[in-house]
Amino acid sequence: MIARPLLLGVVLGFLATPLSAQEHNRLTAIERAGGWQLLFDGTSLTGWRGYNSESMPTGWSAENGMLIRTGPGGDIITEQQFADFELSLEWLVGPSGNSGVFFRAVEGQEEVYHGAPEMQILDDAGHADGQSPLTSAGSNYGLHGVPRSIVKSAGEWNTSRIVVVNNQVEHWLNGDKVVEYELGSVDWAQRVANSKFAQWPAYGRASRGHIGIQDHGDRVSFRNLKIREIN
Repeated sequence: MIARPLLLGVVLGFLATPLSAQEHNRLTAIERAGGWQLLFDGTSLTGWRGYNSESMPTGWSAENGMLIRTGPGGDIITEQQFADFELSLEWLVGPSGNSGVFFRAVEGQEEVYHGAPEMQILDDAGHADGQSPLTSAGSNYGLHGVPRSIVKSAGEWNTSRIVVVNNQVEHWLNGDKVVEYELGSVDWAQRVANSKFAQWPAYGRASRGHIGIQDHGDRVSFRNLKIREIN
């Protein structure tokens, strides 16, 4: 499922040119004019807190321009909520590393994934989940699989995008569109009914919510987390 960016001309290729350490976690003038904002400033955890919590849990830190899961602490979410948006980020996991990025997360569930769809973050080669396209890096976890050999090896930076317009969702991995689906569609509902998510009625139903990052017990690093709302 390889395609050119849906929103080419708005994305403007800002991930195409490698950045120096000093340039990470910054917006260009073009990005600011296009409505982009940073979700991580590179130096602090401002704008984030724990899921179902008013404070930021231990186990997450800002180090050397990266948002890092360093120890047990639980899942985290943005303080802001978003409905339709384009999210761009870079991520890195170690051998066998596992995490995820959630969107339209609503609080009040026992776990964030009981309500929020997840883009999988994974070392495909080193983790058992990498044996199935449905749970490999870039997938809509457990529901929509991905092509093989697009994710990079553990210890290398990957670029990902999530685009949500109304209920149309796209996942992009290292420049390729790897997942496309419609929340609430007949196909989506059938997939949910045949998955573990069937036991949680709130799953995928919110029209607006937080961006979340999963604590799956492994060290994972993020940088250049940028988002623009789509009206």
